[in-house]
Amino acid sequence: MFGLSSIELAVMALAGLSIGGVMYALMLPSLQAEKVRKRRMSKVKSVKTDTLSKRVEVDRVQEGQKRRKQITESLNDLEERNKAREKNATKPNLKTQILQAGLKLDIRMFYIYSAALGGGSAFAALIFGFPAIYCIGIAFAAGLGLPRWVISFLRKRRIKSFLAEFPNSIDIIVRAIKSGLPLNDGLRLIATEAREPVQTEFRRIIESQQLGMSVPEACLRMYQTMPCSEANFFAIVIQIQSQAGGNLSEALGNLSGVLRSRAQMKAKVAAMSMEAKASAAIIAALPPIVAILVHFSSPEYIGLLFTTDQGFLILGVSAVWMSIGVFVMRQMINFEV
Repeated sequence: MFGLSSIELAVMALAGLSIGGVMYALMLPSLQAEKVRKRRMSKVKSVKTDTLSKRVEVDRVQEGQKRRKQITESLNDLEERNKAREKNATKPNLKTQILQAGLKLDIRMFYIYSAALGGGSAFAALIFGFPAIYCIGIAFAAGLGLPRWVISFLRKRRIKSFLAEFPNSIDIIVRAIKSGLPLNDGLRLIATEAREPVQTEFRRIIESQQLGMSVPEACLRMYQTMPCSEANFFAIVIQIQSQAGGNLSEALGNLSGVLRSRAQMKAKVAAMSMEAKASAAIIAALPPIVAILVHFSSPEYIGLLFTTDQGFLILGVSAVWMSIGVFVMRQMINFEV
């Protein structure tokens, strides 16, 4: 029985192996096809994933390039506008200079006042006995030179007053933005509460907005009436923030710090050059002082300068040379920061 059972088991095992081999042989193509399909599916998925990631990366790179291109175009546009504004600000016409000086004076009245001043000065010189040729020179100096010098003096004084108050105004705008107010409210606050001439300049910005101009364009126009680099910096910060975005309060806060540092540097340079300025002032004042002392000690000796044609010629040439010397000394001690 045991031998028969072994044979039967062997036959059954062989039969099972045969059936398994036949079934494997029959199912082998389908198994291989399934493996190939799975392999292809995995490759397709990996390709799709790689393609998607590459597409996302390409889109990110293109977006970055597009943003950089947009910022570059904005900066180039700002640079061209700044060059045009700087050209108009560094060499403005007489009407613009009067506006920058803060005077409400018509150009026609300015010429009338200049002509009256020149004619009056020439008439006074003629009464005091000056020759006619010198009276003509005095008329030109008083009618053309003196009024424009006054406009230039008032213009520089107004710019100096603006720079003294401008950083404080920017700090107020920064606090207003941090407290949740929009930029327009901060500008209106300065236009109503700040000191002159900052109040007038920001009031012009508000008036330009009411006429339909955008805030960046209105700020850019401030450089025409206030020709200083600090006003230009403020306009550029507003323009870049409006186009590229960013934290405006932080940008304006940094600008305020830069303006204060520039003011400190200017004060330090002015203090260091004060000795040279005092020396130049003493040297320029020596000839008139010596002439006055000689007039009190020996009036007949120096009186020839004011009573003869040769004396008038010497005085004119001396005045020209003294003016050249003062101008050269001024350029040597005038430091731009």
